[in-house]
Amino acid sequence: MSEQYSHLIDLNDYPVEWWDKVINLGAQICAHPQRYVQACAGKIMATLFYEPSTRTQMSFQSAMIRLGGSIIGFDNPMSSSVSKGENLKDTTKVVSSYSDILIIRHPMAGTAKAAAMTAECPVVNAGDGGHLHPTQTLTDLLTLKMEKGRLDHMTVGLCGDLLYGRTVHSLCKALACYPENRFVLISTPELRVPEYITKLLREAGCEYREETSLDAAISELDVLYMTRIQRERFQSEADYLAQKDVYRLTPEKMRKAKPDLAVLHPLPRVDEIEIAVDDDERALYFKQAKYGMYVRMALILKLLESTNPQPLLHGELHPELRCVNPKCVRAQEHYLPPLFTQIGTRTVCEYCEERALPVE
Repeated sequence: MSEQYSHLIDLNDYPVEWWDKVINLGAQICAHPQRYVQACAGKIMATLFYEPSTRTQMSFQSAMIRLGGSIIGFDNPMSSSVSKGENLKDTTKVVSSYSDILIIRHPMAGTAKAAAMTAECPVVNAGDGGHLHPTQTLTDLLTLKMEKGRLDHMTVGLCGDLLYGRTVHSLCKALACYPENRFVLISTPELRVPEYITKLLREAGCEYREETSLDAAISELDVLYMTRIQRERFQSEADYLAQKDVYRLTPEKMRKAKPDLAVLHPLPRVDEIEIAVDDDERALYFKQAKYGMYVRMALILKLLESTNPQPLLHGELHPELRCVNPKCVRAQEHYLPPLFTQIGTRTVCEYCEERALPVE
């Protein structure tokens, strides 16, 4: 198992001071991009995108090109040997031997960590199912730093799909590390945030409440993080249709909000933010997408220059336990060892952080 490289699987694997260095470097690149045009000359980035992406994939590609590097990879696994049944380990092992840094997005939770276990270069998690999306979180943090001037003492509303929304999970974990942030979790009961996130907030000493009404909460928010209801995460079309139109941000709702509210969205948008809201100066989601390119430039530089990698694995082998998550990478990649770790009083899967139960 490879732990000699500096991977980014979960932002919380690194101290807050490291995040701040990446964010500050992103701000410098944003202000002076011409200084970095040959910073990755001769370097190759591989992108393995097992599910569709626009902003994450193109912002990584733009980031590497602007740094003077080159790109290989795929954005459709059916155009690769994956279509022939090749497992994740073999794909990762081969492609990482061709590249200096590897970016992976996959619909199964824990895939990026599984890939990093045998990769021959740094691996970056570009989204693993409904689990985590750390580079979107770095994007969100840079956006807030640039537009709000701070990352602490904020009331943050997160609205929409809080169950499957990996951007929500990553952002909650990150902002809980900064002082005096308070959270309003706005969703239907069916799409409420997973238990491990609320437990994490409690253990971090963060004030939070769960709310079903955006109208009831919007006036108190410093940040509103909207998310789409994700059709691809639902088991059936009927389940999706029952949830998809519950939350819509409109100009009428914006009139109730603070004059300095920051509205963020990881995009793509469907119909949860009306087009008319785009003209409001508080709507920052298009700026946010551009900040994503700059912070990914900073991240690439930091990982390629790193001489102090963080530990990749924290768990222990427990063959007598199983993960309850059917969308965990171990449900698909059966060669992976049954690793489990402790989060507070809970024993959880090393890969996806869902609960462990005894093998039946």
